[in-house]
This record gives sequence, structure tokens and C-alpha cells, in this order.
Amino acid sequence: MKNLPTNILFPLIICMQILAHAFCHERVEVLQSCLVDHSVFNFSLYPNSGNDPTTYFSLLDFSIQNLRFAVAEAPKPAAIIMPESRQQLVAAVVCCRLGSWEIRVRSGGHSYEGASYMAGDGRMFVLIDMMNLDGVSVDSEAEVAWVEGGATLGQTYYAISKSSMSLGFPAGSCPTVGVGGHVGGGGFGLLSRMYGLAADNVVDALLIDAEGLVLDRAGMGEDVFWAIRGGGGGNWGVVYAWKIRLVKVPVRVTGFIVSRARSEGCMLDLVNRWQHVAPGLDDRFYMSSFLGASLPEAKALGITATFKGFYLGPKEESLKILNETFPELEIVEGECTEMSWIESVLYFSGLEKGSSVLGLKDRFLKSKNYFKAKSDYVRDPIPVNGIKSAIKILMKEPKGYVILDPYGGAMNKISSESIAFPHRKGNIFTIQYLVEWDETENGRSQDYIAWIRGFYNAMAPFVSSEPRAAYVNYMDLDLGFEGSTELEVGDAVEVARTWGEKYFLKNYDRLVRAKTKIDPLNVFRNQQGIPPMPVLNAEM
Repeated sequence: MKNLPTNILFPLIICMQILAHAFCHERVEVLQSCLVDHSVFNFSLYPNSGNDPTTYFSLLDFSIQNLRFAVAEAPKPAAIIMPESRQQLVAAVVCCRLGSWEIRVRSGGHSYEGASYMAGDGRMFVLIDMMNLDGVSVDSEAEVAWVEGGATLGQTYYAISKSSMSLGFPAGSCPTVGVGGHVGGGGFGLLSRMYGLAADNVVDALLIDAEGLVLDRAGMGEDVFWAIRGGGGGNWGVVYAWKIRLVKVPVRVTGFIVSRARSEGCMLDLVNRWQHVAPGLDDRFYMSSFLGASLPEAKALGITATFKGFYLGPKEESLKILNETFPELEIVEGECTEMSWIESVLYFSGLEKGSSVLGLKDRFLKSKNYFKAKSDYVRDPIPVNGIKSAIKILMKEPKGYVILDPYGGAMNKISSESIAFPHRKGNIFTIQYLVEWDETENGRSQDYIAWIRGFYNAMAPFVSSEPRAAYVNYMDLDLGFEGSTELEVGDAVEVARTWGEKYFLKNYDRLVRAKTKIDPLNVFRNQQGIPPMPVLNAEM
């Protein structure tokens, strides 16, 4: 089409758009009729002339957590379906397939690049929102739980605590994050140095495939079960529920959040010491570092380091370990709080001061903003000049910061091939780069994004390479995306390798084989999904 003369090309494009609109309208009618026939009534169609848009946009926007993708020009689903039972979920998938719709699945809406509810390439799709499928059934005697795919981490933690105060689950600290996507991408959290990732502790699952079949671990096979744990959410089908193994937690644990605002030289020494200490601490100890210029304590000196510590034990033990290994932190007893495990979840949740444990069940994120994020894995301590360079870059942008999460412990002991998530032994910590802004500053969004890209580029000499690895739960479309290159037939797997090997390293090719097995027509997809092999290659 590129070589057609303009006088032919433009009318042809208009004609194609008209035909596409008519075809789309017909497909929507088929979808609507099918859903009603299957007693699925909780859905909303994209508003056109004569339709009230209020319900549609309230459903769509409720779980959009990055406001960069809440704008009018962002591609929208043709329909939003919110199933309320497993039967309705199966029906939703079957009806989408009847109209040949691509499907995107949303659990909590925390995809950094909006991949769970939009299509960057403009493809028409249907959104299956799992919000109503949020049940958590805990068997404390067997130390397992079934968690529906739409439950949040907060709902999961709360349900576990109501059943037993001696059991927990190793996953992230943000309570509004959906279990489906979090576990699907791995799921690192405060207990991960002791017990591994959330996905490491999944023992079974119920997956709805593209044909509407309900498959447990035996039904989907070990290759697919391996892939859905850490291979990226929303790519294999719809996980109706995860069966998770619960882990032992002591009656009392210890937490602290301390900020240190110091001169540039002292700050450099503090962060440098952290990277040599945190990854080697007792497995029961997690201590991250937040570095940026956005806290009030930083105003005088331009930079602050905040350390978040969590210890599976009493305050006296945690203080003894810190005073022996990290005296430079100068932490004192009054800065540490002893509490139960569920109280520690609330402590690190980011909820407003004074919130109760019951607040963990609230799935609405009140502090939404605009942001861009990137990630890195660090395998060798960053030299002093690298830390100094990072501090100088951070001092130039008060809206930017980094989170350094320590690995080691159980993360070193679990094989990089045990599940699809590969970032194990040899990684000492991760870097998450973030820049946030509010609506009043949205005119500067490209400046903020340019800043974080420049920061990321500057850190290249100090992080993993060949490939430069990244965490799929911190999705970053700068690494490449579907639709960014014109594909010849059969090229999709190689194009996706540009981001697939960064997220999954040597596990990428095995993921492609699993995708080909479970979803050969690529019904479940997103901008950085795993593509199936072409049919001819798959049959060879």
C-alpha cells in the first residue's frame, strides 16, 4: 500500500475504516447477544451515539492506576465484561471467541504501561475485568489458600490473617495490586528473601484457555503451569484462581522506615554501604533503600535515603544484626516497631496513617498519579563513581527517585528455571527507576520521561548486560513492543525477543513453546506479550 498514488490511497483508507466500523458494530452485537444468552449481564459496551458513557468510563477508569493512560486518546476496549462467577468467566471467553475478539485481562490495573486495559497498536479488543472474582478461601490446617484472580494482595493478606496469625504469603506491599498480574509476573515482596516469590509458592491454578476450557495443573500440563508462574500476566488465558502455599511467620516481627538526609558525600557512603550489606543479611531480614529528593527532609541538602526494614523476629534481634552489620545507619530502638505480621503489612502498605487492618480490603487506590518507570538488575556492587553519578542525576529532578530491593537469601537458592521468572543467583539487588507528576504538571510529561530515560542510559555501565535484564512486573515499553516494527510472516517471535530475553533471559524460548501450546492464535495478548510460533513452525 505504501507505493499507491495518493489519489487512490486516501479513498481506500476511508473505505477500509468504514468497513471496519460496520464490521466492528456487527461483532459487538454478536458479543452482546451471546453474553445475554449465557446470563452474563454485567458488561458495558463502548458508548456510541445514543449510549450513556457514564457507566462504561466509570468501570474503565476505576482500576486505571497510571493516569497517563486515562486520557481520551488512549485506545479503549469495545466492551468491558465483569464476570461474577466461574461460569460467567467461561461464558465471557467463549463469547469473545465467537466474535473473534482479542482479550485483555485486568485484575488490579497496576500494569505500568496500561497493558491490561489498552492496545497500543490500536487493535480492537475486549476487556475482561476480574474485579468481582475476588474470593479468598484459606485452609490454615493444610497451609494453603485458593485466591481468585481478581482479589487484591490486601484482600488476600486480610483473609489469611483472619484464619491464622501464624501464616503469611510472600508477595508485594501495595494492597491494591491484583493477585492475577502480580503472581503472573513473579511477585517480589518483603518475605521473598526468606520464601521466594509469590509465584514460587503457587502449587496449582485454574486456567480458562482460549476455547473456554477450565484447566487445572494436570489439565494444562507442566509446561504451561511453569509459564503462568512468572511468564507475565494476561498472556496464557484467564487464571480464575491460584492455589497458593502459605508460609510460617512468627508471632512478632519488626519493621522500620527511617530517612537519612545528609551531605552528598555522606549519602554516597551510606548507599554504598547498603549495597554491600543488604543482599547478605540473614534470610529473615529485608532492607530496601529509597533514594530521591522528594521528601521534606531532603529540601536542605537535596537528597534523602529512606531505608525500609522488615525482620521476621523481635526488635532486639533486628537491632543487634543492624548494629553489627550496618552501624552507619545509626538506627535506634525508638525507630523500630514490633508488631504482628498482618500489622506489618499495614505498616508498609502506604495507606494513610491511622488506617485499620480492615483498610487492606479496599481495592480503590486513592493516590493515583502520572508516572513512568524502568528497571535494572545489579550483579556486582556499583562503584562509588556510579553511585555519585546517580545521586547527581537525582538531585536534578525532585520528582524522580529509585527503589533498591535486595536479593540474596532464598532468591539465590531457587533455580532460574524452576518457574518462568529467571532472575535468581548472581543478582544482588534490583533498581526501580520512577518519576511521578500530577495533572497540573502533565504538560511537562515528555520532560519527565526524557529525564528517566537519560538516567537509565547513564546507569548502563553498572548493571546487568547481554542482555540488560528487566522485571516484567515493571513493564517498560521502551524495551520494544508489538506493533513497533512492520512484521513479515513468522517474525513475531524474533521481534518479541528484544524484550522477551530482557524479562525472561534463557527462559524465553520455552515460553514461546508454552504459548504455542496453550494459545496458538494469540487471543490473549498485550504490547509485550509472548507470541506463539507460526502454525507451520509449530507443527514441525
